[in-house]
Amino acid sequence: MTNAEAEVYETLRGTILEFDLLPGERLSERGLEETLGASRTPIRAALMRLENEGLTARLGRGWRVAPIDVSEVRAIMEFREAVEVGAVARAVERASDDELLALDELIESHRRNDDRETGMRDGADFHVALARLSRNEFMVEAMEGALTRLARTRWLEVRIPESRTLARDEHLAILRAVRERDTARAAALVAAHSRGTRDRLLAFLSGERKRLRGRGFAIIESEAE
Repeated sequence: MTNAEAEVYETLRGTILEFDLLPGERLSERGLEETLGASRTPIRAALMRLENEGLTARLGRGWRVAPIDVSEVRAIMEFREAVEVGAVARAVERASDDELLALDELIESHRRNDDRETGMRDGADFHVALARLSRNEFMVEAMEGALTRLARTRWLEVRIPESRTLARDEHLAILRAVRERDTARAAALVAAHSRGTRDRLLAFLSGERKRLRGRGFAIIESEAE
């Protein structure tokens, strides 16, 4: 990826995550050229990369910001829970004390940096780092993929300071259970953390779907439900 493509990608991704571009909003390559001051090639590359992340979608010959699908969010959260429960069980068996100390230091960085962007990034880093302790590359890839698909909805959650504090406390409890080599407790805490996050996100999306119905903010629930 060229510097121009990376810059366009980061800018466009940021506007989608911040909801400056609303779910369902049409995107014009020509319009983005003018807005971003970039040529069509890096814009198209950014749109295609964002499509892989579930943030943009093709609309005929054009593009739009991908709607938020509540059913998809629920399904991804279920998948993430299954992967992470398995990963933490392997982590209890395989992680070294030094690796757990590094994870402890990562959580401490949450306390020092309480802004939304850092909170979201560090939260994702924790879950990926925990998966890495499983020594299973497929679990790591699955966790990274799930978090990428959930990026926009997770961004909503980290806007709430209480939610970030709760996540940090739950991460510490999970790490404590892993350090004590308590597989059952670690798995139970991971499942509870995942379900609590899921329930907060789904409740928020349900409220926003009702509040913004008919105003161009596309929160849908697919028939896969």
